[in-house]
Amino acid sequence: MLNTPTKALAPWLGVIADDYTGASDVAGTLVNAGMRVVQTFGVPDPAVQLHDVDCIVVSLKARSLPAVEAVQQSLAAAHALTSRGVRQLYFKYCSTFDSTSEGNIGPVADALRSEFVPEGQITVVAPGTPALGRTVYNGVLFAGTDLLQESSMRHHPLTPMTDSNVLRLLQAQTATPVGSVDYSTIEAGVAAVQSRLHNLREEAGYAVADTLNDGHLAVLGAAVLDHPLVTGGSGLVGGLAAARGISAQPEPAPASRPTGPAAVIAGSCSEMTNIQIDTFRRMRPCFVVDAVAIAAGQDVVAEALQFAREHLPDGPILVHSTAAPEEVARTQEQLGKARAAEITESSLSAIAEGLVASGCRQLIVAGGETSGAVVRKLGITSARVGREVSPGVPWLATETSPGLSILLKSGNLGTPELFLGAWDHNR
Repeated sequence: MLNTPTKALAPWLGVIADDYTGASDVAGTLVNAGMRVVQTFGVPDPAVQLHDVDCIVVSLKARSLPAVEAVQQSLAAAHALTSRGVRQLYFKYCSTFDSTSEGNIGPVADALRSEFVPEGQITVVAPGTPALGRTVYNGVLFAGTDLLQESSMRHHPLTPMTDSNVLRLLQAQTATPVGSVDYSTIEAGVAAVQSRLHNLREEAGYAVADTLNDGHLAVLGAAVLDHPLVTGGSGLVGGLAAARGISAQPEPAPASRPTGPAAVIAGSCSEMTNIQIDTFRRMRPCFVVDAVAIAAGQDVVAEALQFAREHLPDGPILVHSTAAPEEVARTQEQLGKARAAEITESSLSAIAEGLVASGCRQLIVAGGETSGAVVRKLGITSARVGREVSPGVPWLATETSPGLSILLKSGNLGTPELFLGAWDHNR
């Protein structure tokens, strides 16, 4: 069971997110729900004081790690959170259930259940996030109007999603039986959901919940309010906050964000990021990072920083490795998937470090793997979460790099104009 909070002001919710952009996504949802949120990058040091917060979001780069490492990091995060008095743990994964047949969602959830969930209690699985167009019906996950397997996620370079059935996806990763809470039960209300979860205990350890709208998230949040562990995308945390009587402020205070030189670093190859880059390049200069050229010995990092020195004084710039799926496949075939990813992440993070050293004070980073590499390179360990620019995309005021604000964007999120319009948000 979870530790009993020792301080009256202990945060009630602790989130363990399996990547950095997903952590920002859930943190933005919590801020919109009226909560004060700190996002940490990596497991927070026990000596670090996190004052005046309702929720701590721990960002891990665990989605594509070997399952054993992902489990170790997630358990360390859970123990760090409960030692600070957290009463409820939330394991946050992507609303598109990004994973392989081996994990890591199932192995991490199993490990957390074994330590923090009483025997016989069901753990809810709720990837549905209607605000982002991710819905679940009869256990099947949709991205907008498309089945997940027919969406752009089928081309993901690390975790291509070729099945839309969440029960089947999860069952391939765990020996624990997986059941479901269907649409009609959610529609019937809190008591019906609780009854269904109670009746499932003899035959399953997990229950995949249908969620088609925010009302369903509110019902589900109220039904699992006393569960020590909940799992899902970013949507359900809003239902949990509502069930606790936390109401969103009409104008939530944003984290302060400075003016000054601004840049975008994009490593995501998602369809939306490609659209955002195309929109940006019509108005502002872009620099392309070519992994093949770097492997051949070209000093692309130095070239990118020279490009930045020439163009940053006139407004935001964009440095990206983003390409169409067929181009990504050609690069991976030439260099190998792991080598191509390592070159790209290393180069983009080195460019980000050079940009900040040169005075860049506003930085958008697109892509989960890229965001992890950049944050680590810059040595950022925590940030206060401000209001969202668009659903799932908030600005973060870094606490360990004063004067620097970052926005970590999951590849599929944001509007086409995000890279152009984010700079004026809440200025």
